[in-house]
Amino acid sequence: MNQKKMILALSASALLLACGGGGGRPTFGDNEYPVTAVEAGSADMQSTYPATISGIQDVEIRPKVSGFLTQINVVEGQTVNAGQLLFVVDNETYQAAVRQAQAAVNTAQAAVNTQKLTYENSKQLFDNKVVGEYELQTAENTYKSALASLAQAQAALASAKENLNFCYVKSPARGVVGTLPFKKGALVSASNVLTHVADISQMEVYFSMTEKDMLALSKAEGGLRGAVDALPAVKLQLADGTVYEHTGKVVTASGVIDQATGSVQLKAQFPNPEHLLKSGGSGTIIIPRQASGAIVIPQSVVMEVQNKKFVYLLGDSNRVVYTEIKVDPQTDGNNYIVTEGLKVGDKYVTNGITKLSDQMQIVPITPQRYQEKIQEQAKAMTAGDIVSSMKKN
Repeated sequence: MNQKKMILALSASALLLACGGGGGRPTFGDNEYPVTAVEAGSADMQSTYPATISGIQDVEIRPKVSGFLTQINVVEGQTVNAGQLLFVVDNETYQAAVRQAQAAVNTAQAAVNTQKLTYENSKQLFDNKVVGEYELQTAENTYKSALASLAQAQAALASAKENLNFCYVKSPARGVVGTLPFKKGALVSASNVLTHVADISQMEVYFSMTEKDMLALSKAEGGLRGAVDALPAVKLQLADGTVYEHTGKVVTASGVIDQATGSVQLKAQFPNPEHLLKSGGSGTIIIPRQASGAIVIPQSVVMEVQNKKFVYLLGDSNRVVYTEIKVDPQTDGNNYIVTEGLKVGDKYVTNGITKLSDQMQIVPITPQRYQEKIQEQAKAMTAGDIVSSMKKN
């Protein structure tokens, strides 16, 4: 007896679940359908937009000189500080260039010293009227030329030292090292990206909003800047479907519409203290919004045919009318906000809509009475009856 009661209870639960949606309806043997009136109220909705994730600073690391990689001092995923040595490019050639430039500076300096003595001696001789003005001017010009040669040699030395320093590739910022596509011994040049260093302490999440939506926000808030400031805190749904625990804030919006997509790019910033977000990742931006005075109906009472949505309204003589409605494209997954086709006070059928047809006459009952009928039927039916009924439905 206990086992039979258990079967009946489980079967009754299955019947209630099967008939809870708008499409299903148990076989009552009558034409009673639950009907409820449209009411206006507030609804918590959300808009979602595909997004890409980037570090607040994502720097490409390239060598400024060509050569073979002789040292790789970091590993992928390592956190580095600004100025930390990442790579070393073969620098023997550049060291030789520095030595050669230094030698040229020394030679130029010696020439300057010699020409300075010559010029000073010529000046004394000129003062004593031993040589003429031509000899003095020639010595002065030669001395100035030596000074210029020294300056040129010093500039070449500075350039050689800078090229030598370029062999030591350092991080320009604090961040996390990305992939390392080149191995020790590889020949690299300025056209090669050795790695990326991304500052992921704070993340920038980029997403796009349609021109129409952005225009509506801008009009409502007095401009683009006002529209951005008026946006509430946003959430980020990660690639695995979970929602990131920290909220973000939309900080900027592009002033240019992408002609290819007809959309405006926006940027939101999220804190990343646990370094859970990674540069290059993807997700979905969720912008919550509240619709006040809206007509909200369950999605289960709506039929969709060829991308059009319909409900059954209760008309004259209790005949149902197959009525097209238009809804807000953004939903919470359970309800629709109706923008056209319904008004407050209209009555629509909430269950059994798949068994209806246009102008079919019904006996309207309340949703509460409908649930009572389901429970009454579940209690009256045997386990076999329930199974048979479920097969028919």
